[in-house]
Amino acid sequence: MKFEEVEALMRRNESLLEQYILPENFIVVRLDGRGFTKLTKEKLSLEKPFDKKFSEVMIDATKHLFNIGFKVIYGYTQSDEISLLIHKDDNTFSRKIRKINSVLAGEASAFFSLQFQEICVFDCRTIAIPNREMLLDYFCWRQEDSHRNSLSAYCYWTLRKNGFNVKQTTETIEKMSQSDKNELLFQYGINYNNLPPWQKRGVGIFNKEMNKQGYNPVTKEAVNCLRNELFVEKELTIREEYRMFLKEIFDTF
Repeated sequence: MKFEEVEALMRRNESLLEQYILPENFIVVRLDGRGFTKLTKEKLSLEKPFDKKFSEVMIDATKHLFNIGFKVIYGYTQSDEISLLIHKDDNTFSRKIRKINSVLAGEASAFFSLQFQEICVFDCRTIAIPNREMLLDYFCWRQEDSHRNSLSAYCYWTLRKNGFNVKQTTETIEKMSQSDKNELLFQYGINYNNLPPWQKRGVGIFNKEMNKQGYNPVTKEAVNCLRNELFVEKELTIREEYRMFLKEIFDTF
């Protein structure tokens, strides 16, 4: 078979499995660390249950993904997870799902690996969301997931640090309600409500007009100017207030 015939056949076979995000749909991608439980326990020396450096690298990785060619409106990160909202008019890679997934996962994995000098891998899934209400539902859902996981993580590591083994710890907290978990922490001197917001609610990242001081070389005077910069919000509100916060960002696009 001639080269041209083989190429045409292979291209056709590739295209048969191609999937696209349809026009007028927002694109949401969620990246998760693959095997990060083993990575953080065995290879990286991290503070438990939350490590400041790890969180900062997650934030920096999210910011990096704002600058690789997609029109990203909002980024959200918690634990080893990143969610990105991409504008409904973005046509990068013709909205091919396999390209979006592979490029974002590759960029995040490479960036993260360089920061820790360990092989760190992210997987990625792409979701089509047709309207703004569903967008609000999605990000509120991820924040609630952050809260639940954070509370459980604090309970787990509090018990482990106080003599419980893995089996005892898991059995103790697996059937606890959220109020029971709060009470458990209180017994060990931890008021969950007073913990840093980024540990409980995750971190939001978005473009924001910032007032910056510059210098006019002609007049040799300091001047104020507005610049669009990535802003990191580490004290996110919750529930309906968070929904309104997101709505203000999304309504500008």
